[in-house]
Amino acid sequence: MTTILEIKEKITRFYGRNELYINPVLKFLLAFVTFLMINQNIGFMAGISRTPIALVLALVCSMIPVNGMIVLASAVIVADMYALSLEVCLVTLLLFVVLYLVYFRFAPKYGYDVVLMPICFKLRIPYVMPVGEGLLREGYSVFAVACGTVLFFFLDGVRQNAAALSNTTETEEAASKIAVVLNQLTGNKEMYLVLGVMVVTTMTVYIIRRLSIENAWGIAIIAGVLLDTVGLIAGYMLLGISGKTIGVLVGNAAAALIAFFMQFLFFNLDYSRTERLQFEDDEYFYYVKAVPKAVVSGTDKKITRFGGRDDKEERLTKKRFAEEMDIDEELLD
Repeated sequence: MTTILEIKEKITRFYGRNELYINPVLKFLLAFVTFLMINQNIGFMAGISRTPIALVLALVCSMIPVNGMIVLASAVIVADMYALSLEVCLVTLLLFVVLYLVYFRFAPKYGYDVVLMPICFKLRIPYVMPVGEGLLREGYSVFAVACGTVLFFFLDGVRQNAAALSNTTETEEAASKIAVVLNQLTGNKEMYLVLGVMVVTTMTVYIIRRLSIENAWGIAIIAGVLLDTVGLIAGYMLLGISGKTIGVLVGNAAAALIAFFMQFLFFNLDYSRTERLQFEDDEYFYYVKAVPKAVVSGTDKKITRFGGRDDKEERLTKKRFAEEMDIDEELLD
């Protein structure tokens, strides 16, 4: 454990010294993965759904705020939807307007979470997001989770119905396409189930981890994972949706492992050295519970040479030793 803590401290110090260079690289990687997933899943416009374009856009995103990344990704999605169908494009624009109003009103600082949510869904570990948000963010980050969840289910529904939505242009068919697209929002019972469970999980984890109790983070993680697992499995059974249980169990197990790793990185406390302090001023008495972080600093090794074969090397003589120790040299004979 000591070795692991030392490695953690070295990584933390390295990031602190090089944050100016590390953050753009991380933003570039996140943006590149985002544009690649857009191209692979809804890349209906061939002209922009290419890897070189994704690289250029990711490079631009590395130099702008994360909300700029969201705007660029939205523009690419709208272009893809236009290539699929004008009706789909209009509904997508309307959805983005609603999501932007919610996001920029309640959670404008959590753009990374909106981007990460669909990515985690594609990686089959979306359950880590509500637990992670509850641990690391404020309560209103739940709106970022909600926006990301709705966006994923809408785009996934469009992808699954792409063949029907790409057919031609008569008025009746246009109305039918709009109905199919809107049904991805209004008639998707699975989306409402997942959205509700993730919102409740996020708030539960957030409330528990803020409690003044020992191992609050660990209790919050376990409670969140159990709530998410039971809620989703029960919901899928009520909706008659089969084949989801194994994915929910495996995904939540992965979420628990990642969440405990987050705890180690950001909230690793040594409860054995807890202190309770009491002090006062002219108006109040203060009762403080102080729990130190589990931190182990790396040891710096210093080697002192006593003599040596090379005459040019520094040697520790009796005279110098006596001067350093402030004693009579004759006492060393």
